[in-house]
Amino acid sequence: MSTIIALAPDPDREPTAAELDAIAAETPLIEAEVELLDAQVRALDGLVTELDQQRIRRARRKMLAARRDLSNRGAGVAQTGGAA
Repeated sequence: MSTIIALAPDPDREPTAAELDAIAAETPLIEAEVELLDAQVRALDGLVTELDQQRIRRARRKMLAARRDLSNRGAGVAQTGGAA
C-alpha cells in the first residue's frame, strides 16, 4: 500500500523564473476565459439580446484563439499568423 505525503508549501519560497514564464504564457488564455464567463453570466441576468449573443461569440472566439496560441507555443510550432 502506498502512502501519499503532502508537503507543506514554503511560505518564503519565491516562484522560479520558469514558473513566472509559465504564468505569463497562460495569462491571455485565463483573461479570455474570464471574459467568456463574464459574458455568459451577463446573459443569465435576463432576456438575451443580440448584443449579448455577439459578446459571447466574440469572447468564445478570443478564448479559442488564446487556447490555440498557447497549444502551438507549447508544441514548438512557429507563429506565422496562419490557421492552426
